[in-house]
Amino acid sequence: MGSPATILVVDDEPSVLRYMRTLLEVEDYKVETAASGREALNRLEKEPVPDLVLLDLLMPEMDGLGTLVQLRRIRPGVKVIMLSCVSDPRKVVEAGRHGATDYLTKPFQKSQLDSMLKQYLDPQSALTELGLGHEEAEDLGNDLFFIAASPEMRRIRSQVAQVANVDVPVLLLGESGTGKEILARLIHKLSPRANKTFLKVNCAALPTELLESELFGYEAGAFTGAMRPKPGKFELCDKGTILLDEIGEMPVGMQAKLLHVLQDQQFSRLGSRSVVRVDVRILAATNVDVQQAIATKKLRQDLYYRLNAVSLLLPPLRERREEIPVMLRHFMARFAARYARTPLPLSPRLLEACVKHPWPGNLRELENFVKRFLILGDEALALGELENREDSGTLPAESKPEVTAERPGGLKSLVRSLKDEAEIQAISRALEQTNWNRKKAAVLLNISYKALLYKIRQYGLGE
Repeated sequence: MGSPATILVVDDEPSVLRYMRTLLEVEDYKVETAASGREALNRLEKEPVPDLVLLDLLMPEMDGLGTLVQLRRIRPGVKVIMLSCVSDPRKVVEAGRHGATDYLTKPFQKSQLDSMLKQYLDPQSALTELGLGHEEAEDLGNDLFFIAASPEMRRIRSQVAQVANVDVPVLLLGESGTGKEILARLIHKLSPRANKTFLKVNCAALPTELLESELFGYEAGAFTGAMRPKPGKFELCDKGTILLDEIGEMPVGMQAKLLHVLQDQQFSRLGSRSVVRVDVRILAATNVDVQQAIATKKLRQDLYYRLNAVSLLLPPLRERREEIPVMLRHFMARFAARYARTPLPLSPRLLEACVKHPWPGNLRELENFVKRFLILGDEALALGELENREDSGTLPAESKPEVTAERPGGLKSLVRSLKDEAEIQAISRALEQTNWNRKKAAVLLNISYKALLYKIRQYGLGE
């Protein structure tokens, strides 16, 4: 048996801290507590790092979300489960955007907490109990798994095994949501650097100045607000692996500095003249058309050649349809364990519809589909969702490579807002026609009563 996992519990209520300590120590976890967000952040500055953090959402001074934002800068890889007595879907989404691993609403059953902890502290064990073998789901940590259930993905898995031991840059290509980060983590796991740090940096998420300080760090006084020196991601990843995600969106000025690091493995912090030398393996990922990006000067050709020592192309889910049943079973098992629910069976009709669906959002879309099906438990609604998406004429992801869900005003954002507006209008009309008899409205809308209640809460509709 290995050493017990360490859990840091963060809550401003002393009684809650005592209760959680008792609850967790009975299960042989090592428990640490913090009575405020600031105290938790101070603890996370030190080694060893806890295996998991249970973080209360509602705290005075620095609340849970504010603490989470700061925590992610200090320890980007640590698992964080948010705890709150407020069951608000908007808070759940916001916590997820800021990097929360999961969300648990108080009061919760001990079985729910146990299931969630097992999912994140011993995920492979949880999956095995639900009938998924290691050959289907290869645990990569951080609640990520690599699945190779098609000839193409088994071929890629074989290539990764060869590439992992050769310390060269790797360029990961493929549509958004195909699993490029998963592939990067698999390379790291199979490499001699496996016991060192793995970090991911989203190159599209930050402007040039912030991205430079994030990658290379800064000295005290380098700019307004820089009160003390801070190492960048390259220093933190020394002897480890860094994934530069969305490399095609990196500002051109930063690409020149990155090229220098690739060539010499050295750089200077902002505000410093001294040179920092590092030994970091660089993986890069992009969903853009590389040749077009080079032609339009968005991607430097010399940087591309330096990164492209080896390239791996992940096919979209619609080109490996034989994996869809395995993925469905895998996600159903994971989420059933996480939410302490009984896995739902997949009827032949639903399975056929899933296999035929083009899945323009790839694994992310499939994952969220399974979550909704498990929570709502309505097969008719799930089938209708797949049929409506096919009828809407959604463009495949490769036809709009530069539009992402995160970009304000993007196509996905527009489609989502129009869909929400249409649902609100349809539900409102049905409720008015039935004089707010929700059961009759559900029949009128051809959805389950449970699904209608969920939509009413989701959109904040009331009499």
